[in-house]
Amino acid sequence: MKPRISVITLAVDDLERALRFYRDGLGLATQGIIGKEFEHGAVAFFDLQAGLKLALWPRASLVHDAGIPRSPASSSELSLGHNVSSKAEVDAVMLQARNAGAEIVKAAHDTFWGGYAGYFKDPDQHLWEVVWNPAWDAPD
Repeated sequence: MKPRISVITLAVDDLERALRFYRDGLGLATQGIIGKEFEHGAVAFFDLQAGLKLALWPRASLVHDAGIPRSPASSSELSLGHNVSSKAEVDAVMLQARNAGAEIVKAAHDTFWGGYAGYFKDPDQHLWEVVWNPAWDAPD
């Protein structure tokens, strides 16, 4: 398989609340909620980098579309890594997330591998790691 991941979809319980968190709180650009005219169609897309999009889709719509039973949300299934260019930027993003309503799970700290990172959960319990890795260049 040639990797062509172009959309990361997060299932959310309240699309309007999630939109406010990501758009107003974290400052991600979006056209807002589209597809309201379709049953199970309401979704919000955010442009990330290099053609990658973040989608927020109601949990009920995702399970309906996939044909799977609804299960409880779990923060331990995966984390989204947001790589930044400095320790100061980690601190700034963590503060921005907290001010937007995120739960700080683990404050930013020096890591055992030489980096600096912290974790927060969005209002739907999705886990984000904000990280500075001195061995990597942060994407533009």
